[in-house]
Amino acid sequence: MERAGEVSAAAGNGNGAVRRSPSTAPSARVSIWESVRACGIWGKEVDKAELRRQVVMPLHLRRAVAAAVAAKDEAAGVAAASAAKEGAGDGEKEEGPTVAPLVVFVNSRSGGRHGPELKVRLHELITEEQVFDLSVVKPSDFVHYGLSCLERLADQGDNCAKAAREKIRIVVAGGDGTVGWMLGCLSDLYKMKREPVPPTGIIPLGTGNDLARSFGWGGSFPFGWRSAVKRYLSKAATGPICRLDSWQTVIQMPEGEIKESPYSLKKVEPADRLEISQANGTELSEKASCYKGVFYNYLSIGMDAQVAYGFHHLRDEKPYLAQGPVANKLIYAGYSCTQGWFCTPCTASPQLRGLKNILRLYIKKVNCSEWEQVQMPSSVRSLVVLNLYNYGSGRHPWGDLKPEYLEKRFC
Repeated sequence: MERAGEVSAAAGNGNGAVRRSPSTAPSARVSIWESVRACGIWGKEVDKAELRRQVVMPLHLRRAVAAAVAAKDEAAGVAAASAAKEGAGDGEKEEGPTVAPLVVFVNSRSGGRHGPELKVRLHELITEEQVFDLSVVKPSDFVHYGLSCLERLADQGDNCAKAAREKIRIVVAGGDGTVGWMLGCLSDLYKMKREPVPPTGIIPLGTGNDLARSFGWGGSFPFGWRSAVKRYLSKAATGPICRLDSWQTVIQMPEGEIKESPYSLKKVEPADRLEISQANGTELSEKASCYKGVFYNYLSIGMDAQVAYGFHHLRDEKPYLAQGPVANKLIYAGYSCTQGWFCTPCTASPQLRGLKNILRLYIKKVNCSEWEQVQMPSSVRSLVVLNLYNYGSGRHPWGDLKPEYLEKRFC
């Protein structure tokens, strides 16, 4: 595993950073307070007309991006922009440059499945062209076609397109997995030298929302969500930018292929093996199948990973059971019991063994060429590589750390 650099984080701005709210308190109490607060007058502080002025792109640009993504062809977007400009000349209104254009991606399957209603609300607040359903549009399509269309229009002398490309920001309405998916796709812009990378904000629709908690976006979808959505959009448009590390993980397994590989894992091509071997200081077997991926929250091996895996498949097979964060957490609790999280002896079953029996852990320290083995206690049932100070729906593995320590430790 190697450190892959800096990527956008959930509460700060886009890849390399995620848009972050002024408050960074990550506790579960903040989530409850945010939910209650959204029910009152606080959600009405943002003026709808002012919000639209800040975040809605000019007509020809939003139609261009939508057309390019739908057709998976940036040329289609350029044609749509020309048609929109001609329409504006015939009396159709064309807005001026936007302060901070937003594009919102909604995962209707996340958390409480508020996606469909939220999508309608977003259409009311901004525009339909700037809201994408992740069940229809993949983030990679937006990166490769939508942003490319803006860049092409900018190269043709469209100053509005140039400003929009430089200032555009992303909002992801979903859980941590959805946010990670978006950040992973946006990170391709670094490799293609197509910076700047858009900052990313979060509307927390997931069950755990640890990434959202860590950057001040809250740990749950507010009770008074209709008015709270305006605050989320305004925060994403005006909030400060924070940075988040991304980590590359390489998985090596006996020859064969994963039948249903998650979107976060990609098979390592033969040409990439040497580069990965040199970066990690280990040799990848040519006979083994290798996969690589990036994580932003944490990488887990053990019982909690097995619980998450079971929940994921249950949600796919019986989606009617996973109807909201509360129901989801009850399912997680049930899986935790079956996996022996609380009382099952580590040696009772091959599937419930302690990690000491199935895992060897080696680390390489800074400025050291040799790998050093770390002895695994027999009581350990889960190994977590943590990139945040929130884990498991707002838990703090190190307790509530003082702000002075966090500033010294993470800055």
